[in-house]
Amino acid sequence: QLLANWFDIGFLELKRITWDSPAALLEKLMGYEAVHEIRGWTDLKNRLEADRRCFAFFHPRMPEEPLIFVEIALVGGMASNIQALLDEGAPIGDPQEADSAIFYSISNCQRGLVGISFGDFLIKRVVDALAAELPRLKIFATLSPIPGFRNWLAAEAERGGLLLPAEARTVQLLAGSMAETPERELLALIETPRWAEDSRTAAALKEPLMRLAAQYLVQAQGRSGRALDPVAHFHLTNGARIERLNWLGDRSPNGMQQSAGIMVNYAYRLDEIEANHAAYQEGGRAAAAAVRSLLRAG
Repeated sequence: QLLANWFDIGFLELKRITWDSPAALLEKLMGYEAVHEIRGWTDLKNRLEADRRCFAFFHPRMPEEPLIFVEIALVGGMASNIQALLDEGAPIGDPQEADSAIFYSISNCQRGLVGISFGDFLIKRVVDALAAELPRLKIFATLSPIPGFRNWLAAEAERGGLLLPAEARTVQLLAGSMAETPERELLALIETPRWAEDSRTAAALKEPLMRLAAQYLVQAQGRSGRALDPVAHFHLTNGARIERLNWLGDRSPNGMQQSAGIMVNYAYRLDEIEANHAAYQEGGRAAAAAVRSLLRAG
């Protein structure tokens, strides 16, 4: 309680971090990044270019220690692929022409403050700051991982009945075996190294995995009815909605291990945030028609 009082949001300062920030602070960003590893100074510089933004909360008594920071890409349209978004060879865009602010990484920095929520306030403050700076921005959304999907899939596969009959036949034909249940065959297929690079395998697994990812995000429940996925819970409780699933949006080893490469956009529609938050508190989850259509496909 004392820590919560000391780090009350009213005491915190929102600051933009740029390539001109002190080197010691930039080194800390590299160490604290928890979502997409920063692979050196060139990568960091790319994330701080003119078409990028990085904001952090600081406490006045800890001016050189960020508490939490968020990385944003200013682009045209809703981003669907993290490798493209972080491509160091891509041309630098004009932030004045961007219509979308994509929040692609939020990292807490101080382990001792786990349990004190800063992220919801950070997003709201940053949205306000960006809207004031860049009035052309119309879309505020994330490009987020689905960190709990593979673990949920493995647990549900043990119960069986996860795949539809047509999906089960496709998986077993692809695996070339009937020795295991189709759910275990599915798990074995996505454990195969570089499976996503085989066009036949990727095409066959897209429909069942996208449907199951939608089911996980929209329906899977943890304690008190909250979304089982921690990232989904964070954004839904802040009033976002599940906007779109992105097939093979993250082909990094971590992305493939966590979610079979699938990523999700959570959209913050400013006129719907309060209603979405209230609905989630009552057990509902705001999701776009395109996401719910994946469920209906099942």
